[in-house]
Amino acid sequence: MKNGIVRFAALYVFNVAVLLLIGLLSAGVSVGFNALWAAVVLTLAALFLKPLLTGAFRKAAAKSASDRTKAGEKVVQYVLVYLVELIIWVAVVWLSGVRASGFWSYALPPLFLLFGWMIHDQVDDRLRAKAGELYDVVQGKVSGSRRQSAPGSAAPSAGSPATEEAREELSDGLTPEQRRMLDELG
Repeated sequence: MKNGIVRFAALYVFNVAVLLLIGLLSAGVSVGFNALWAAVVLTLAALFLKPLLTGAFRKAAAKSASDRTKAGEKVVQYVLVYLVELIIWVAVVWLSGVRASGFWSYALPPLFLLFGWMIHDQVDDRLRAKAGELYDVVQGKVSGSRRQSAPGSAAPSAGSPATEEAREELSDGLTPEQRRMLDELG
């Protein structure tokens, strides 16, 4: 669940930024504060709809791939990715308050989304790591306050081996047995 929340949050923040840039750079596109809701639609589409559409388009393209060169294959892949982005952009415009008027307001934003997601792929690991750290800090504070408020919990003394073992387990998330097994492997 943590992975899903972190992935959604990181992509959501990035999508808000991309939508605001689309609103600034594209004539005929009005985003404004609708970027907050549109980013939810865009993030859900990127997480669920994009893989389904990409798989369906690739399967259809693979059936007719026997006569294509390597360069032709790349062109087909880029066209398919653009079509997926176009479908997602139409869904964002339809399901949110984003307004698009004219041909270019439908043709250019999918390219901006494509470039934005290419950049997102480059920084995704660092963004997820930072979001994961924030998630862990919040979860630690929430679970820490629950543990402190539990009455009658007999805590081991500060210098006891159980406390040191618990600190080690908290720092890497492994039990002593799991740690031993990993040490044996390598």
